[in-house]
Amino acid sequence: MKTKNSAFWAIAIISLLQLTACGQTSNNKKMDNNLKLNELNNEEKRVIINKGTEMPYTGKYYKNKDKGTYVCRQCNTPLYTSADKFDSHCGWPSFDDEIKGAVERVLDSDGRRTEIICAKCKGHLGHVFEGEGFTKKDTRHCVNSISLEFIPAK
Repeated sequence: MKTKNSAFWAIAIISLLQLTACGQTSNNKKMDNNLKLNELNNEEKRVIINKGTEMPYTGKYYKNKDKGTYVCRQCNTPLYTSADKFDSHCGWPSFDDEIKGAVERVLDSDGRRTEIICAKCKGHLGHVFEGEGFTKKDTRHCVNSISLEFIPAK
């Protein structure tokens, strides 16, 4: 009986960690109050405002290979180009660079990960990881598709 109980709790904890992997407390940085923001639905608010995460392999952009620019869903600020996107097989869109000045890095409250936010509206994008060896730049911005909009190249 003890083994079944342990297995249950292990699965429960792993499931909870997956659902809250990007959940964080808000940072102290302020956005410009005059900034025009797009209206967000409840799921977008959960991720962008409340620092949640979407389930892996469910976002609309993780497999996107089209050429263009990824902008912030909340304020339309250009964040990433398709030239910097790569497939890291993590279930979320991955980029090894951002558009200069568009993304800020903030240490998570747990001190273990680095959150990435839109520099303009402070909306949650995901997390950045270094030293994994996926690309020559050795950086992976792991971004929630729901935090982005894609503008195809003309």
